[in-house]
Amino acid sequence: MKIRVLIADDNSFIREGMKIILNTFGEFEVLATVNDGQEAVDYCRTHEVDVALLDVRMPNMNGVEATKILTEETGTKPLILTTFDDDEYILDAIRYGAKGYLLKNNDPERIRDAIKSVHSGNNVLQDVVLDKLKSVMDGLPAGQGRRTESGARQEHGGAPQAGVQEAGGRGASATTGITSGRGTAGASGAPAASAAQAKGASSTDCPFDRSVFTERELEVMSLIAQGLSNKEISKELFISEGTTANYITSILNKTALSHRTQIAIYYLTGKVR
Repeated sequence: MKIRVLIADDNSFIREGMKIILNTFGEFEVLATVNDGQEAVDYCRTHEVDVALLDVRMPNMNGVEATKILTEETGTKPLILTTFDDDEYILDAIRYGAKGYLLKNNDPERIRDAIKSVHSGNNVLQDVVLDKLKSVMDGLPAGQGRRTESGARQEHGGAPQAGVQEAGGRGASATTGITSGRGTAGASGAPAASAAQAKGASSTDCPFDRSVFTERELEVMSLIAQGLSNKEISKELFISEGTTANYITSILNKTALSHRTQIAIYYLTGKVR
């Protein structure tokens, strides 16, 4: 069965061009092309759409606002495909439920793979987007909601798990885990927020029940949400990587989650789905 796609972009040339490109693959059915976010929302409310490709800056309703409504009211998975990599758009799009954020300068094959991956339940972020999220998160105190679900590359010392995929470097692929052409996804030179900040996060701002977890588990969750790898977490908390892996396993068991990307989402939103 073909993946049913909607394209929303106020530029008719890009809109129709993307439709032609997707139709050449034979794996997609482009149900409609629309001019703005409001039209995208209206269409998805009355039709079964698997993935909506949304530009960010559109009249009437932008792609970020449309993402929020589509996530709340429909089964459509929003994938931001835009020329804009402004920090506020990236953060809000991920915060409101976008399953991916790509720039339009990607090869058609990478866009194809990203759509397929989002349809399969993965999240796809381009390398430049991961870097921006990481740099912004490093400047935020722990416990605040405007962070990313990027996660780190490995689960508990083993093979990469299903989760965020990076559509840059080696390109987006349909494989699980985070793939990066530069090593750990989202790595940057900026220092991570301290464990003391994570430990001091106010429980009144927390979107989940903190009493279920130990203080150390909460620290680990906070650092995962900031995109740190097991190695980086171990260094930050002055514990071994094996101990870090054990904490992650405990968190996964307590939350019934499957991988660290979901831990990041849970820590930021309180949602397990």
